[in-house]
Amino acid sequence: MSKLACVAGEPSGDLLAAPVLSALKQIPQTSELLVYGVGGPRMQAEGLRSDWPMETLSVRGYVEAIKQLPSILKLRKELIAYLTSEGRPDVYLGIDAPDFNLGVELALRKAGIPTLHFVSPSIWAWRAGRIKKIKQAVERMLCIFPFEIEIYERAGIKATYVGHPLASEIPPEPNPDCAKRKLEDILKLPNQAFDGTVISVLPGSRASEIELIAPVFFETMPIMVNRLQGESVHFIIPVATPRLREPLEILKNKALEKNPSLKIYLIDGEADTVLEAADVVLIASGTATLQAALWKKPMVISYKVPWLTAQIMKRQGYLPYVGLPNILCGEFVVPELLQDDASPDKLANALLEWLNNPTKVAALKARFAQMHETLRRPTGLLVAQAVAQTITATKSRVGA
Repeated sequence: MSKLACVAGEPSGDLLAAPVLSALKQIPQTSELLVYGVGGPRMQAEGLRSDWPMETLSVRGYVEAIKQLPSILKLRKELIAYLTSEGRPDVYLGIDAPDFNLGVELALRKAGIPTLHFVSPSIWAWRAGRIKKIKQAVERMLCIFPFEIEIYERAGIKATYVGHPLASEIPPEPNPDCAKRKLEDILKLPNQAFDGTVISVLPGSRASEIELIAPVFFETMPIMVNRLQGESVHFIIPVATPRLREPLEILKNKALEKNPSLKIYLIDGEADTVLEAADVVLIASGTATLQAALWKKPMVISYKVPWLTAQIMKRQGYLPYVGLPNILCGEFVVPELLQDDASPDKLANALLEWLNNPTKVAALKARFAQMHETLRRPTGLLVAQAVAQTITATKSRVGA
């Protein structure tokens, strides 16, 4: 039986990798494949044996990573030791999480194990010097954005454009009314309960994000209600993981104590449905901003990190924007309010700007439709084919 080791370090990686594992079952040479490593519930549902908890790796920013560093280093040491001995795979697939995966890939490649990396680090945005380490660690980079291929070809690194899986999963035309009805059913609300203005609020998938940016998002809600007087305003928040429900419930209850008339709904998962239902989105920077763009939604991107993390990132950054929609469009098509600019008043003003300008929203939707078409590829299958090709090459080299 062939063996694939893979590591996804956070929920977005789990989302990206699950279709790959599903597609591997459809390819004859990998239809019976032992898959193990680190991953979340979606990957496990597709057959991954997760030997270590993904939550250990789910951190963002320098300050946060330092706190978690002993656990991360311990996991990496154990993983490398296992994969270079009794758990030696035919190929290793690192899914995103470059700070962790590149170190693993470097050690495994030195041990003669082929390495693929799915999702290029953002070398086009910051820390461009990482491409030297990538060249040593990665046999083939699997890129989700088309402009990345030229960067790797110039550096002499084999790369393949596989598109972004979300572009295939999300339909070209959203149906907000249908999404609202679905949410009403899930939340056991009356039909038409979400008539009015729906503001989807996505404060992130990590505990650190909930701690830093979610309070500001909740403080923005009463301002929006006051400025949309006479309208029924609903705030819907998808809870990314079960462990985030409690801190979000606490923030919701505090907001309702001050403003009992606020209509705030927490819903487990269902991020796509929540985005599809939205009239406008308030969102933390990350993969979810691309989801919102593929659902053709006007949005306001915001983020806060500890001061030291912000200073380090500022010094190593190359682009004037952090949100994926802006990066892919090459300009500020949606506003970004970061750090001190992420105030409730400024966030509310930016959200109202979208709600009050339907012509501007229509132009944004057209721009996002073009982006969607560019990113639409059979991503899971293309990545699975790269894995299968590498396994075949590995076995032919060893005469298996």
